[in-house]
Amino acid sequence: MGFKCGIVGLPNVGKSTLFNALTETAAAEAANYPFCTIEPNTGRVGVPDERLDKLANLASSAKIIPTQLEFVDIAGLVRGASKGEGLGNQFLGHIREVDAIVHVVRCFQNDDITHVEGQIDPVRDMDIINTELLLADMESLEKRIPAMDKKARSKDPQAVRQLPVMKKVLDVLQEGRPARLVELEDEERCILNELQLITSKPILYACNVNEDDAATGNELTERVNKRAAEEGSRTVVISAEIEAQVAALDDPAEKLEYLETLGLKETGLVKVIREGYKLLNLITFFTIGPKEARAWTVHQNAKAPQAAGEIHTDFERGFIKADTISYGDFIACGGETEAKNQGKMRQEGRDYLVHDGDVFHFKFNV
Repeated sequence: MGFKCGIVGLPNVGKSTLFNALTETAAAEAANYPFCTIEPNTGRVGVPDERLDKLANLASSAKIIPTQLEFVDIAGLVRGASKGEGLGNQFLGHIREVDAIVHVVRCFQNDDITHVEGQIDPVRDMDIINTELLLADMESLEKRIPAMDKKARSKDPQAVRQLPVMKKVLDVLQEGRPARLVELEDEERCILNELQLITSKPILYACNVNEDDAATGNELTERVNKRAAEEGSRTVVISAEIEAQVAALDDPAEKLEYLETLGLKETGLVKVIREGYKLLNLITFFTIGPKEARAWTVHQNAKAPQAAGEIHTDFERGFIKADTISYGDFIACGGETEAKNQGKMRQEGRDYLVHDGDVFHFKFNV
């Protein structure tokens, strides 16, 4: 399944530069003026996972296929976007389609790059974007509730289910709090997801810093960390400048050497992916064979048939069992054959909860 992240932020905070670097493309025009991104640019990247490479090596797999992460670069929002300012609501609509939001916050000083608000203040910038997203959700619910109320009085089943949740969420939005902070039962949480509200999506704040601050952060990133903690959100410190330079290097060894000279152990892409997985409660499982070694993504607490369904719907529909080896056992035994000989391969049924790193062979019958 992978996951889809929308990259948002004010103009000139480094969104498009970061998008280009993360996807190693020049698909989004990075320029020093607002709204250089007119249509949402989409890029897919393979999720780096050294476990997949090790498994493929043991199995002598001919092809390695990582799970995919999709980034959508959404044009810079401005104060008043929910009312049509700047490029307005068309971009708010694009945000509704993503799984999580990467909110790029400018945490660097550079007199050559203008700031749409005139001065650098990351917490103010966070508040501007979050307010616009909240207002957009309020407007959406205020328009939908009267029609839903009418349907509910006519005993429409969907309206009867959704209306109480919509009203509960609207109350919270009117208090100035995002939809993701509404206290809901599990069934209500499923209904909330159906509503496609922007503020119900988890947020990762990406603090874009100068090269010198990439390893340690700075006073501005500390302010962002404090505000994010108050919201229950996560943060990551990155440098779009560094990411662009790393993306221009072809040799993986050169990339690593360059990062090490800056006191870094990994790229911003790896940081964003790791935090994104935590935000969305995602885990990875593998299918390994001589033809290909492949990584797949599912939510935590997914059961074996659901994992099988990520490969093909027929696998889930006709699921029989899953021959299962943990990643640790697969590596320790030097491959599938010895893991099986040592009794490390298990046969798991329909109720088995997938663990991160499981290696599966699914048996099915349709």
